[in-house]
Amino acid sequence: MGVLKGFFKKDGWRYIPGMFFLVVNTALDVIPAMLLGQAVDLMYENVIDTRAVFLKMAQMVLVAIGIFAARTIWRAFINGNARRMEMWLRNTLFTHLQSLGPDFFNRQKTGDLMAYAINDVNAIRMTFGPAIALASTSLFTSLFSIGRMTTGVDWHLALACLAPIPLLLALILLLGRVTRVRFRRVQEAFAAISDRVQENISGIRVIKAYAQETPEVERFESLNANMRDTNVSMVKVSAVMGPMVALVFGLSFTVSLIYGSHLVRTGVISLGDFVAFNGYLTLIIHPVQAVARVTNILQRGLASLKRYSAVIETQPTVVDARRNLHKGPLSGCIRIDGLTFTYPDGESPALQRIHVTLDSGKTLGILGHTGSGKTTLCNLLLKLYNSPRGAVSFDGVDINDISLDILRDGIGYVPQDNFLFSATIAENIRFYAPEATMEDIVEAAKKADIYDSIMEFPNGFDTEVGERGVTLSGGQKQRISIARALVKKPKVLILDDALSAVDAKTEQNIWQELSGVFDGGASGVIVAHRVSALMHCDEIIVLEGGRIIERGTHEQLMALGGHYAQTARKQESGEVADDE
Repeated sequence: MGVLKGFFKKDGWRYIPGMFFLVVNTALDVIPAMLLGQAVDLMYENVIDTRAVFLKMAQMVLVAIGIFAARTIWRAFINGNARRMEMWLRNTLFTHLQSLGPDFFNRQKTGDLMAYAINDVNAIRMTFGPAIALASTSLFTSLFSIGRMTTGVDWHLALACLAPIPLLLALILLLGRVTRVRFRRVQEAFAAISDRVQENISGIRVIKAYAQETPEVERFESLNANMRDTNVSMVKVSAVMGPMVALVFGLSFTVSLIYGSHLVRTGVISLGDFVAFNGYLTLIIHPVQAVARVTNILQRGLASLKRYSAVIETQPTVVDARRNLHKGPLSGCIRIDGLTFTYPDGESPALQRIHVTLDSGKTLGILGHTGSGKTTLCNLLLKLYNSPRGAVSFDGVDINDISLDILRDGIGYVPQDNFLFSATIAENIRFYAPEATMEDIVEAAKKADIYDSIMEFPNGFDTEVGERGVTLSGGQKQRISIARALVKKPKVLILDDALSAVDAKTEQNIWQELSGVFDGGASGVIVAHRVSALMHCDEIIVLEGGRIIERGTHEQLMALGGHYAQTARKQESGEVADDE
């Protein structure tokens, strides 16, 4: 419940008027049965008072109008507030997910997160909306009806008719526990099937390339069958409840008919009282039936709230600086001093004793085998993970003392996967800089050597790229990603293997444009597998096992004849280097 404290503090008051009108509604619900009984007695008198009978009918109409008004008001407050809660829960979850680091998403499946945002949020909304309303309506309707049955008719008759109901309630609550366990299995099955669909859609090209359509369909059929079985298993429990309620109330009405008729014949109660009593008994059927549904909803909601709370209570590993010593934008000066870093779940360091100094307008090239620590270093510069204090600084200020907004606003980053959103090319380029004009977008596209390719599309910059940029080639996606980084005019440009899918001529054209960016004062960190993408850098480091094994300019490293020189010669001769 702690995760809902913020919502109740803001909108919890809406439940108070909602509950007031709900009580008014349930109090009015029992009046028509009483008025009907009184009207029956009036019609069975020796001299029928027509005026009195019509007055009772008019009163019933007025009560019905009151019930309509009260029910409309409480539903607007209670169910409407539940919808507000649903919106609040989704906003809170989405905002919280944005604050979590890569380590969290490495442990979570996409299907699970989708289930939290859709199924679990909806189950919580049902608990604090329809379930509260249904439980309250059932409680007050039962209290008012039983009160009228015992005080207004005959308590002996009421006791005889209601005797089997406590046993029924006990059975319903017992089945509710079973429902909770089975609902959790349904949620797990939903998450599994969602994850499989998402992975298949994202990896459809790989599936088709390896002719795995039939095996994937078989795997999906297995998950689908499990989804069916878990839902049917839960429905079986619900299917038992309805007949149980019908059986018990059939018994209650039988007792009412036999015993009530006897009381009417002996003059203990009037015929009108007997009619009213059966009206009250009818009103109780729905509340007892509702116990099963309320229990079901509550069990689902509690299970979902537990899952939701586990995500919300996960603390981000990377938090904003408590002391923002860096008040202005970055100037691009980076210093890495003895950086050693181990991932939270790692056993050995991913980086060891890294020393680098990068001034404004200078570029640093990074070469190394896969897993040598190149991307890890980029992630630390972006503060996607916490680096040790004193190990990384910008403009002389420790990275841990710079706010995330200032840090990341000054960095243009092109990741390895070149993720594009399902939007137009212009919208993708503008992603980092929403305020960018069309002129800025065109300029960035030209610097990334993608402008001519974009203009060849029928819709130019308004071309929809499809999900994850599926309609574009790898080289086009890389160059659009570079344009996206350049449009914000960053002071630090990080390219993480961002030129791997372009040809040599395009690479050269991009480097010519980037030279102007670096001459303008921006510093660059260029990660690449190809030596041709690094040879123009002011300094190049070669990583292996998280350590710097070589450093220098292109000429110096070639003269050294080490790993860098060997890689360059292999690539020049057309051989595949062992780090590619």
